[in-house]
Amino acid sequence: MNETVVPDSEHRGLVARLPQLPRDLAQLARFDRPIGWWLLFWPCVWGVWLTGAGWQLALLAWLLLGAVAMRGAGCVYNDIVDAELDRKVARTASRPVASGRISKKLAWAWLLALCAAGLLVLLQLRPLAQGVALGSLVLVAAYPFMKRITWWPQAWLGLVFTWGLLVGWTQLRADNWDALAAMYAGAALWVIGYDTIYALQDREDDALVGIRSSALRLGGHVQGGVALFYAGAVTLWALAFWLYRADWVALLALLPVAAHLAWQVATLDAEDAGNPLARFRANRWAGALVAAACFVVGNA
Repeated sequence: MNETVVPDSEHRGLVARLPQLPRDLAQLARFDRPIGWWLLFWPCVWGVWLTGAGWQLALLAWLLLGAVAMRGAGCVYNDIVDAELDRKVARTASRPVASGRISKKLAWAWLLALCAAGLLVLLQLRPLAQGVALGSLVLVAAYPFMKRITWWPQAWLGLVFTWGLLVGWTQLRADNWDALAAMYAGAALWVIGYDTIYALQDREDDALVGIRSSALRLGGHVQGGVALFYAGAVTLWALAFWLYRADWVALLALLPVAAHLAWQVATLDAEDAGNPLARFRANRWAGALVAAACFVVGNA
């Protein structure tokens, strides 16, 4: 395998066959690791399907494009800001900007191109949803600096990575704010849980270079901490469903995702090199299960 293809790429063979520059740009935007845009996209689906407006496939297609483009833009921005830190961490030292294969000038140009795709999606939304979407930019811009000033950058990521829930909802309706707030808070806890699992991969390097994370803060209590975050997420999602539709039967729709998250916690092994990454990636299915629950509750 070409040495510039990172070990955790999900499409190593495809990426390795690209010429060097397109390969580096693809890696810079994390196109070889689609788990990121899945995790950004699923909350968009929750917001759309919980409104009770039906499938809304055209809207979801636009939101998927937006998730891919803006996740890519966020990664490029993060790598520009974190280039010096990335050089000191084994897992990130080979990233295109950190390694010098992509200049910061080219990285900024690539960032603008991805943002142009995001703008195209923004123009498909009604004014209220456009305003909500633009509101995320401050959070996104601040995120790379959180690991320098707080032990809980995962909490900030929870606010950022679930913003699509608010966009999807406000595109279709502007009421039931209490249910939406509970759903958003639960989604943020879900992100803290899965990103704490992800951060387990870098604990030793992060400690050496001074990067802060919830995985380091929790120390030997990571498994219990993730369990609490996931339990809080399911509880808040149940509250959201109840506020939206006061029906105990509707809460049964959350049982599959609750079981899935419990499995993640029960099988999490911080000492196994591949286990945290596998459990982190399993959250694409957790997101799908919540989406199914939202569709059932919103459209039944």
